Amino acid sequence: MKSMQKILLAGLGLAVSACTAVDVPTRNVPFEQLPTSAVSAPVGYQSTEVGRASIDATSLAPISSASAAANAAPVQSGATSLAAPLQLHPGHAPVTVKSVSVYVPRSLKVSEANRYLPRGDIVWREDPIGDRHAQVQKIVQDALSKGVAGLNGPVEVNLAVNLVRFHALTEKARYTTGGVHSITFDLALVDPKTGEFLTEPRQVRADLDAFGGQQAINAVAHGQTQKVRISNHLAEVIRQELSKPEGYENASLGFFQVLNNL
Repeated sequence: MKSMQKILLAGLGLAVSACTAVDVPTRNVPFEQLPTSAVSAPVGYQSTEVGRASIDATSLAPISSASAAANAAPVQSGATSLAAPLQLHPGHAPVTVKSVSVYVPRSLKVSEANRYLPRGDIVWREDPIGDRHAQVQKIVQDALSKGVAGLNGPVEVNLAVNLVRFHALTEKARYTTGGVHSITFDLALVDPKTGEFLTEPRQVRADLDAFGGQQAINAVAHGQTQKVRISNHLAEVIRQELSKPEGYENASLGFFQVLNNL
């Protein structure tokens, strides 16, 4: 495995020798507890109502995959126990999602470097330069809200999501090689009344083939921007995750996907 990583890295170095500096991602460190102001201040950080009910965005703490795996810690600070995980049945989803809350920890590092593979946690360029955390939060939340809108099961839940990684393409990759939209998030289903887990936190990888060069230009001409493609993809990802017994299965996208995970 180490030999393969060395070969891949050497190949990347020859192909993109101008990209010498890297940014160190923080996605593998534990989530920080966001202060209330960090969640509610930027536009787009409020929870989205998906039905008649809503949840209080300030009452939910971000999900910690590490702590949840070790201690089954609740998403909501007031919760005291973990209910048995829901069982998904073939052919239909047993849940109706009342509310979606997506958290983008400020500990995630934003990269504005125009490299083929910048090493930050968030890479996003289709909105004007600004609060990238808020921009990607809105993209993910709108997409997931769209994806769960058609679910009509007997169990009412809130969907709590922590973004781990959101890597769209830089300008350099967009107009040359293309690559992979690398998106990872943790999710849990929460009881709207008690704030307790109804499922254990689960990490979802939702990678998508990213167009480059003439293919990217042609896609934009037909309205298929990065934002449109990513949004539609995430909507389908969450639909499958909540309606298929095995959940969503990440696609195998080859060389660039391997590089993203080195």
